[in-house]
Amino acid sequence: MKEGIEKAKILIESLPFIREFYNKTVVVKYGGHAMVDEDLKRNFALDIILMKYIGINPVIVHGGGPQINRVLEKMKIEPSYIDGMRVTDGETMDVVEMVLVGKVNKEIVSLINHCGGKAVGLSGRDGDLIGARKMTIQKNQAEDAPPELIDLGRVGKVTHVNPEVLNTLDAKGFIPVIAPVGVGDDGQAYNINADLVAGAVADHLRAAKLILLTDVEGVLGKDGKLISSMTIDQAESYINSGVVAGGMIPKIQCCREVVAAGVSKAHIIDGRLEHAILLEMFTQQGIGTEIVT
Repeated sequence: MKEGIEKAKILIESLPFIREFYNKTVVVKYGGHAMVDEDLKRNFALDIILMKYIGINPVIVHGGGPQINRVLEKMKIEPSYIDGMRVTDGETMDVVEMVLVGKVNKEIVSLINHCGGKAVGLSGRDGDLIGARKMTIQKNQAEDAPPELIDLGRVGKVTHVNPEVLNTLDAKGFIPVIAPVGVGDDGQAYNINADLVAGAVADHLRAAKLILLTDVEGVLGKDGKLISSMTIDQAESYINSGVVAGGMIPKIQCCREVVAAGVSKAHIIDGRLEHAILLEMFTQQGIGTEIVT
């Protein structure tokens, strides 16, 4: 009986958060170890289904870098990166689209449906969902020389998101699962960083939250302790001071931009924890690092 009472208390503790996010959209970027470990994959699917059944509208954007690399390796194509971005020629783009849209996306959709949810897989090509244009990056040279423009191939940035497609699915009770492939004005497919797509989707849907699942606890301070909350101004300061470095920089930048655009909160959480999304959404203490205005 005591165990049952404790479970009831946990449900009551979550009630204010369920009320707060009822009928609101939460965008989740799904990636890292949570996409590999079988137990974590199932827990993720159950978390998303629970959110949908209690009246929250989850939208999933997923990655798939390791899966792409495995196929490239079998095809004897060497992956190439510049500043963390995958150089994507035509042949590599075919593999990216095949793996993300044809394999990873369908596996996530199938898992959610198998666990009792209703999911639909999408890419940027579907319903003109994600518009894109070519991305180039600049590399500084000598002080008296102009910056070098680096061509990444078919790597894109988001130009627009068509919310009508997602709103229609939501109205019918479906959970959208989005592969981060956009389409340009020329009809060409573009490989887009999944964090950037998740941020753009959260912005265009006026989401209540953006949650990025990672393989780290969150943002750690110089003392090695978790920074549980930071403002967008503090986030910039942490980048400039080197507290935020490496692969965490684009994630923090993504969070800063969506919060500045009107999303209430963005979170970087550890997807290696069981039911990480529920712990962040429905407990007072939460987990990971939140970015707020």
